[in-house]
Amino acid sequence: MKKTALYSWHEQAGAKIIDFGGYLMPVQYSGIIAEHKAVRNAAGLFDVSHMGNFYVKGTRAKDFLQSVTTNDLEKLEAGFAQYNLLLYPHGGIVDDLIIYRIDSDTYFLIVNASNAPKDFAWLQQHITAFEGVTLEDHTDTLSLIALQGPVALDILKIVFPSLAIESLGSFQFCNTSFQGSDLMIARTGYTGEKGVEICLPNEIALPLWQALIDAGKEFGIQPIGLGARDTLRLEMGYSLYGHEIDQDTNPLEARLKWVVKMKKGHFIGKEACEQVELNLTRGVAGFSLDGRVLPRQGFKVYNTDRQEIGWVCSGTLSPTLQEPIGTCNIVREYITPGTAILVEVRGTFHTGVIRALPFVTTSLS
Repeated sequence: MKKTALYSWHEQAGAKIIDFGGYLMPVQYSGIIAEHKAVRNAAGLFDVSHMGNFYVKGTRAKDFLQSVTTNDLEKLEAGFAQYNLLLYPHGGIVDDLIIYRIDSDTYFLIVNASNAPKDFAWLQQHITAFEGVTLEDHTDTLSLIALQGPVALDILKIVFPSLAIESLGSFQFCNTSFQGSDLMIARTGYTGEKGVEICLPNEIALPLWQALIDAGKEFGIQPIGLGARDTLRLEMGYSLYGHEIDQDTNPLEARLKWVVKMKKGHFIGKEACEQVELNLTRGVAGFSLDGRVLPRQGFKVYNTDRQEIGWVCSGTLSPTLQEPIGTCNIVREYITPGTAILVEVRGTFHTGVIRALPFVTTSLS
Protein backbone atom coordinates (compact mmCIF):
# COMPACT_ATOMS: atom_id res chain seq x y z
CA MET A 1 0.00 0.00 0.00
CA LYS A 2 1.22 3.49 -0.86
CA LYS A 3 1.19 6.42 1.55
CA THR A 4 1.03 10.10 0.69
CA ALA A 5 3.54 12.60 2.09
CA LEU A 6 0.84 13.65 4.58
CA TYR A 7 0.07 10.17 5.91
CA SER A 8 1.79 10.70 9.27
CA TRP A 9 -0.28 13.84 9.88
CA HIS A 10 -3.54 11.99 9.17
CA GLU A 11 -2.52 9.17 11.48
CA GLN A 12 -1.61 11.52 14.33
CA ALA A 13 -4.89 13.39 13.83
CA GLY A 14 -6.79 10.17 14.50
CA ALA A 15 -8.20 9.79 11.00
CA LYS A 16 -9.94 6.60 9.99
CA ILE A 17 -7.72 5.19 7.24
CA ILE A 18 -8.90 3.06 4.32
CA ASP A 19 -7.47 1.57 1.13
CA PHE A 20 -8.41 3.82 -1.79
CA GLY A 21 -6.89 3.47 -5.23
CA GLY A 22 -3.94 1.58 -3.77
CA TYR A 23 -3.24 4.30 -1.18
CA LEU A 24 -3.86 4.47 2.55
CA MET A 25 -6.15 7.51 2.72
CA PRO A 26 -8.21 9.25 5.44
CA VAL A 27 -11.94 8.62 5.00
CA GLN A 28 -12.92 10.81 7.96
CA TYR A 29 -11.57 12.64 11.02
CA SER A 30 -14.32 14.17 13.20
CA GLY A 31 -17.09 12.63 11.09
CA ILE A 32 -18.45 12.93 7.57
CA ILE A 33 -21.38 15.22 8.43
CA ALA A 34 -19.26 17.65 10.49
CA GLU A 35 -16.57 17.74 7.81
CA HIS A 36 -19.12 18.24 5.04
CA LYS A 37 -20.69 21.17 6.87
CA ALA A 38 -17.27 22.69 7.54
CA VAL A 39 -16.64 22.90 3.78
CA ARG A 40 -20.11 24.28 3.04
CA ASN A 41 -19.93 26.89 5.82
CA ALA A 42 -16.22 27.69 6.32
CA ALA A 43 -13.30 25.74 4.83
CA GLY A 44 -11.87 22.27 4.56
CA LEU A 45 -8.45 20.90 3.66
CA PHE A 46 -8.17 17.72 1.58
CA ASP A 47 -5.20 15.48 0.87
CA VAL A 48 -5.80 14.25 -2.68
CA SER A 49 -2.20 13.30 -3.38
CA HIS A 50 -3.30 9.86 -4.54
CA MET A 51 -4.40 11.38 -7.86
CA GLY A 52 -2.22 10.60 -10.88
CA ASN A 53 0.03 13.35 -12.28
CA PHE A 54 1.42 13.23 -15.83
CA TYR A 55 3.33 15.63 -18.04
CA VAL A 56 2.96 15.60 -21.82
CA LYS A 57 5.74 17.48 -23.59
CA GLY A 58 6.84 18.21 -27.13
CA THR A 59 6.07 20.41 -30.12
CA ARG A 60 3.16 18.11 -31.04
CA ALA A 61 1.89 17.67 -27.48
CA LYS A 62 -1.35 19.50 -28.26
CA ASP A 63 -1.94 17.47 -31.43
CA PHE A 64 -1.49 14.26 -29.47
CA LEU A 65 -3.86 15.28 -26.69
CA GLN A 66 -6.43 16.53 -29.21
CA SER A 67 -6.48 13.06 -30.74
CA VAL A 68 -7.16 11.21 -27.47
CA THR A 69 -9.48 13.64 -25.63
CA THR A 70 -13.01 14.92 -26.28
CA ASN A 71 -12.73 18.61 -25.38
CA ASP A 72 -11.08 21.20 -27.62
CA LEU A 73 -7.57 22.15 -26.54
CA GLU A 74 -7.41 24.81 -29.27
CA LYS A 75 -9.41 26.98 -26.86
CA LEU A 76 -7.08 26.34 -23.91
CA GLU A 77 -4.62 29.16 -23.26
CA ALA A 78 -1.46 28.94 -21.15
CA GLY A 79 -2.35 29.38 -17.49
CA PHE A 80 -5.75 27.71 -17.84
CA ALA A 81 -7.08 24.24 -17.11
CA GLN A 82 -9.80 22.22 -18.82
CA TYR A 83 -12.05 19.34 -17.79
CA ASN A 84 -11.72 16.56 -20.34
CA LEU A 85 -12.34 12.89 -21.12
CA LEU A 86 -10.41 9.97 -22.57
CA LEU A 87 -12.60 7.57 -24.57
CA TYR A 88 -12.32 4.05 -25.93
CA PRO A 89 -13.19 3.60 -29.62
CA HIS A 90 -16.66 2.28 -28.65
CA GLY A 91 -17.35 5.53 -26.76
CA GLY A 92 -16.96 4.23 -23.22
CA ILE A 93 -14.92 6.39 -20.87
CA VAL A 94 -11.31 5.52 -20.05
CA ASP A 95 -11.23 8.31 -17.45
CA ASP A 96 -12.11 11.92 -16.77
CA LEU A 97 -9.23 14.30 -16.11
CA ILE A 98 -8.11 17.89 -15.90
CA ILE A 99 -5.54 19.20 -18.37
CA TYR A 100 -3.42 22.25 -17.51
CA ARG A 101 -1.63 24.11 -20.31
CA ILE A 102 1.75 25.19 -18.98
CA ASP A 103 3.00 26.52 -22.33
CA SER A 104 2.67 25.69 -26.02
CA ASP A 105 4.73 22.51 -25.65
CA THR A 106 3.87 21.42 -22.09
CA TYR A 107 0.66 20.06 -20.58
CA PHE A 108 0.04 18.75 -17.07
CA LEU A 109 -2.64 16.10 -16.49
CA ILE A 110 -4.37 15.09 -13.25
CA VAL A 111 -6.19 11.76 -13.50
CA ASN A 112 -8.08 9.53 -11.08
CA ALA A 113 -5.98 7.53 -8.63
CA SER A 114 -7.39 4.09 -9.38
CA ASN A 115 -7.13 4.71 -13.13
CA ALA A 116 -3.65 6.23 -13.23
CA PRO A 117 -1.72 3.10 -14.37
CA LYS A 118 -4.41 2.31 -16.97
CA ASP A 119 -4.47 5.92 -18.19
CA PHE A 120 -0.69 6.06 -18.51
CA ALA A 121 -0.64 2.84 -20.53
CA TRP A 122 -3.50 4.09 -22.75
CA LEU A 123 -1.72 7.36 -23.48
CA GLN A 124 1.60 5.60 -24.05
CA GLN A 125 -0.09 3.25 -26.50
CA HIS A 126 -1.25 6.14 -28.69
CA ILE A 127 1.70 8.51 -28.38
CA THR A 128 3.96 6.66 -30.81
CA ALA A 129 2.28 8.30 -33.82
CA PHE A 130 3.40 11.73 -32.57
CA GLU A 131 7.16 11.96 -33.00
CA GLY A 132 9.02 13.80 -30.26
CA VAL A 133 6.11 13.83 -27.77
CA THR A 134 6.95 12.42 -24.35
CA LEU A 135 4.81 11.24 -21.44
CA GLU A 136 6.13 11.48 -17.88
CA ASP A 137 4.60 10.06 -14.69
CA HIS A 138 5.24 12.34 -11.69
CA THR A 139 2.64 10.78 -9.39
CA ASP A 140 5.15 9.55 -6.82
CA THR A 141 6.99 12.88 -6.50
CA LEU A 142 4.08 15.33 -6.31
CA SER A 143 1.40 16.01 -3.70
CA LEU A 144 -2.02 17.59 -4.24
CA ILE A 145 -3.80 19.60 -1.54
CA ALA A 146 -7.33 21.01 -1.99
CA LEU A 147 -8.50 23.99 0.07
CA GLN A 148 -12.26 24.45 -0.37
CA GLY A 149 -15.03 26.52 1.22
CA PRO A 150 -16.53 30.04 1.36
CA VAL A 151 -13.49 31.42 3.27
CA ALA A 152 -10.84 29.28 1.52
CA LEU A 153 -9.33 32.22 -0.36
CA ASP A 154 -9.11 34.29 2.85
CA ILE A 155 -7.04 31.52 4.41
CA LEU A 156 -4.85 31.17 1.34
CA LYS A 157 -4.14 34.91 1.43
CA ILE A 158 -2.65 34.57 4.91
CA VAL A 159 -0.15 31.94 3.76
CA PHE A 160 0.54 33.65 0.41
CA PRO A 161 0.08 37.38 1.16
CA SER A 162 1.65 38.58 -2.09
CA LEU A 163 -0.45 36.28 -4.29
CA ALA A 164 -3.29 37.97 -6.19
CA ILE A 165 -5.46 34.88 -5.94
CA GLU A 166 -8.69 36.86 -6.33
CA SER A 167 -7.59 37.75 -9.88
CA LEU A 168 -7.57 34.09 -10.88
CA GLY A 169 -10.76 32.99 -12.60
CA SER A 170 -12.32 29.54 -12.52
CA PHE A 171 -10.00 26.90 -13.99
CA GLN A 172 -7.11 29.35 -14.12
CA PHE A 173 -3.79 28.65 -12.38
CA CYS A 174 -0.57 30.36 -11.40
CA ASN A 175 2.88 29.42 -10.14
CA THR A 176 4.38 30.60 -6.88
CA SER A 177 6.79 29.29 -4.23
CA PHE A 178 6.74 28.10 -0.63
CA GLN A 179 9.88 27.59 1.46
CA GLY A 180 11.98 27.93 -1.68
CA SER A 181 10.10 25.32 -3.73
CA ASP A 182 7.89 25.98 -6.74
CA LEU A 183 4.24 25.01 -6.71
CA MET A 184 1.08 25.47 -8.76
CA ILE A 185 -2.19 26.89 -7.42
CA ALA A 186 -5.33 26.29 -9.52
CA ARG A 187 -8.86 27.62 -9.08
CA THR A 188 -10.31 24.13 -9.37
CA GLY A 189 -12.01 21.74 -6.98
CA TYR A 190 -14.58 19.00 -6.52
CA THR A 191 -16.95 20.51 -3.95
CA GLY A 192 -18.77 23.34 -5.73
CA GLU A 193 -17.32 25.85 -3.26
CA LYS A 194 -14.71 28.56 -3.72
CA GLY A 195 -11.22 27.22 -3.42
CA VAL A 196 -8.02 25.97 -4.95
CA GLU A 197 -6.04 22.84 -5.60
CA ILE A 198 -2.32 23.10 -4.92
CA CYS A 199 0.17 20.83 -6.68
CA LEU A 200 3.59 20.76 -5.03
CA PRO A 201 6.68 18.61 -4.36
CA ASN A 202 6.25 15.96 -1.66
CA GLU A 203 8.94 17.50 0.54
CA ILE A 204 6.95 20.69 1.21
CA ALA A 205 3.49 19.10 1.44
CA LEU A 206 3.54 18.71 5.21
CA PRO A 207 4.86 22.24 5.97
CA LEU A 208 2.26 23.82 3.66
CA TRP A 209 -0.55 21.64 5.02
CA GLN A 210 0.30 22.72 8.57
CA ALA A 211 0.59 26.37 7.54
CA LEU A 212 -2.90 26.25 6.01
CA ILE A 213 -4.33 24.49 9.09
CA ASP A 214 -2.76 27.14 11.35
CA ALA A 215 -3.96 30.03 9.17
CA GLY A 216 -7.46 28.59 9.02
CA LYS A 217 -8.02 27.99 12.73
CA GLU A 218 -9.75 31.34 13.25
CA PHE A 219 -12.03 30.55 10.29
CA GLY A 220 -13.04 27.07 11.49
CA ILE A 221 -10.99 25.06 9.00
CA GLN A 222 -11.10 21.27 9.31
CA PRO A 223 -9.20 18.43 7.62
CA ILE A 224 -11.59 16.57 5.36
CA GLY A 225 -11.60 12.89 4.45
CA LEU A 226 -12.77 11.05 1.37
CA GLY A 227 -16.21 10.41 2.89
CA ALA A 228 -17.20 14.08 2.92
CA ARG A 229 -15.46 14.60 -0.42
CA ASP A 230 -17.97 12.17 -1.90
CA THR A 231 -21.07 13.71 -0.27
CA LEU A 232 -19.93 17.17 -1.34
CA ARG A 233 -19.46 16.17 -4.98
CA LEU A 234 -22.76 14.28 -5.03
CA GLU A 235 -24.71 17.32 -3.82
CA MET A 236 -23.26 19.09 -6.86
CA GLY A 237 -24.05 16.24 -9.25
CA TYR A 238 -20.40 15.88 -10.27
CA SER A 239 -19.47 12.63 -12.00
CA LEU A 240 -17.27 10.06 -10.27
CA TYR A 241 -15.55 7.35 -12.27
CA GLY A 242 -17.03 3.96 -11.50
CA HIS A 243 -20.39 5.53 -10.65
CA GLU A 244 -21.90 8.02 -13.15
CA ILE A 245 -19.19 7.27 -15.74
CA ASP A 246 -17.28 4.13 -16.66
CA GLN A 247 -16.01 2.09 -19.60
CA ASP A 248 -19.57 1.18 -20.63
CA THR A 249 -21.08 4.68 -20.45
CA ASN A 250 -20.97 7.18 -23.32
CA PRO A 251 -20.42 10.76 -22.10
CA LEU A 252 -23.55 11.93 -23.94
CA GLU A 253 -25.52 9.57 -21.68
CA ALA A 254 -23.91 11.04 -18.55
CA ARG A 255 -24.64 14.79 -18.72
CA LEU A 256 -21.22 15.37 -20.30
CA LYS A 257 -22.14 16.38 -23.83
CA TRP A 258 -20.65 19.81 -23.07
CA VAL A 259 -17.20 18.16 -22.83
CA VAL A 260 -17.49 16.46 -26.23
CA LYS A 261 -16.65 18.85 -29.07
CA MET A 262 -17.91 17.13 -32.20
CA LYS A 263 -16.75 19.97 -34.46
CA LYS A 264 -13.06 19.58 -33.65
CA GLY A 265 -10.89 17.13 -35.57
CA HIS A 266 -10.85 13.39 -35.11
CA PHE A 267 -10.50 11.95 -31.62
CA ILE A 268 -10.77 8.40 -30.33
CA GLY A 269 -14.43 7.59 -29.71
CA LYS A 270 -15.82 10.40 -31.89
CA GLU A 271 -17.71 8.10 -34.26
CA ALA A 272 -19.34 6.29 -31.34
CA CYS A 273 -20.43 9.62 -29.84
CA GLU A 274 -21.92 10.67 -33.18
CA GLN A 275 -23.96 7.46 -33.31
CA VAL A 276 -25.23 7.90 -29.74
CA GLU A 277 -26.12 11.52 -30.49
CA LEU A 278 -28.41 10.36 -33.31
CA ASN A 279 -30.37 8.12 -30.95
CA LEU A 280 -29.85 9.26 -27.36
CA THR A 281 -32.02 7.00 -25.20
CA ARG A 282 -30.51 7.28 -21.70
CA GLY A 283 -29.29 9.99 -19.35
CA VAL A 284 -28.06 10.67 -15.83
CA ALA A 285 -30.33 12.63 -13.51
CA GLY A 286 -30.57 13.58 -9.87
CA PHE A 287 -33.28 12.23 -7.59
CA SER A 288 -34.41 12.21 -3.98
CA LEU A 289 -36.31 9.62 -1.97
CA ASP A 290 -39.09 10.03 0.54
CA GLY A 291 -38.29 8.92 4.08
CA ARG A 292 -34.79 8.09 5.28
CA VAL A 293 -33.84 4.98 3.33
CA LEU A 294 -30.51 5.39 1.52
CA PRO A 295 -30.17 4.62 -2.19
CA ARG A 296 -26.99 2.77 -3.10
CA GLN A 297 -25.14 2.18 -6.34
CA GLY A 298 -26.76 -0.53 -8.44
CA PHE A 299 -30.23 -0.35 -6.89
CA LYS A 300 -32.88 -0.59 -9.61
CA VAL A 301 -35.06 2.37 -10.60
CA TYR A 302 -38.64 1.97 -11.84
CA ASN A 303 -41.45 4.13 -13.18
CA THR A 304 -44.72 4.33 -11.24
CA ASP A 305 -46.00 1.30 -13.16
CA ARG A 306 -43.07 -0.67 -11.72
CA GLN A 307 -41.36 -1.03 -15.06
CA GLU A 308 -37.58 -1.00 -14.72
CA ILE A 309 -36.08 2.14 -16.27
CA GLY A 310 -32.52 2.31 -14.88
CA TRP A 311 -30.23 2.09 -11.92
CA VAL A 312 -28.74 4.19 -9.14
CA CYS A 313 -25.23 5.54 -9.86
CA SER A 314 -24.54 7.19 -6.47
CA GLY A 315 -26.56 7.75 -3.32
CA THR A 316 -26.24 9.22 0.15
CA LEU A 317 -28.01 11.17 2.87
CA SER A 318 -27.38 14.81 1.99
CA PRO A 319 -25.85 16.54 5.04
CA THR A 320 -27.08 19.89 3.69
CA LEU A 321 -30.65 18.91 2.80
CA GLN A 322 -31.05 16.12 5.35
CA GLU A 323 -32.76 13.85 2.85
CA PRO A 324 -31.71 10.86 0.72
CA ILE A 325 -30.37 11.96 -2.66
CA GLY A 326 -28.64 10.30 -5.56
CA THR A 327 -27.96 10.13 -9.25
CA CYS A 328 -29.43 7.55 -11.59
CA ASN A 329 -28.94 6.41 -15.17
CA ILE A 330 -32.42 6.12 -16.65
CA VAL A 331 -34.43 6.11 -19.87
CA ARG A 332 -34.55 9.73 -21.09
CA GLU A 333 -38.34 9.71 -21.16
CA TYR A 334 -38.27 10.00 -17.35
CA ILE A 335 -35.42 12.47 -16.94
CA THR A 336 -37.51 15.63 -16.46
CA PRO A 337 -37.33 17.09 -12.92
CA GLY A 338 -40.55 16.38 -11.04
CA THR A 339 -41.06 12.93 -12.57
CA ALA A 340 -42.14 10.38 -9.96
CA ILE A 341 -39.99 7.24 -9.67
CA LEU A 342 -39.61 4.15 -7.48
CA VAL A 343 -36.30 2.79 -6.19
CA GLU A 344 -36.09 -0.81 -5.04
CA VAL A 345 -34.23 -1.12 -1.75
CA ARG A 346 -33.84 -4.69 -0.45
CA GLY A 347 -37.03 -5.86 -2.10
CA THR A 348 -39.16 -2.85 -1.13
CA PHE A 349 -40.23 -0.04 -3.47
CA HIS A 350 -39.60 3.49 -2.15
CA THR A 351 -41.12 6.58 -3.72
CA GLY A 352 -38.97 9.38 -5.05
CA VAL A 353 -38.76 12.14 -7.61
CA ILE A 354 -36.32 13.27 -10.30
CA ARG A 355 -34.50 16.43 -9.22
CA ALA A 356 -32.54 19.10 -11.06
CA LEU A 357 -28.79 19.21 -10.49
CA PRO A 358 -27.04 20.53 -8.51
CA PHE A 359 -29.04 19.79 -5.38
CA VAL A 360 -27.65 22.79 -3.46
CA THR A 361 -26.44 26.34 -4.02
CA THR A 362 -22.91 27.17 -2.92
CA SER A 363 -20.39 29.99 -2.60
CA LEU A 364 -19.75 29.60 -6.34
CA SER A 365 -23.44 29.70 -7.30
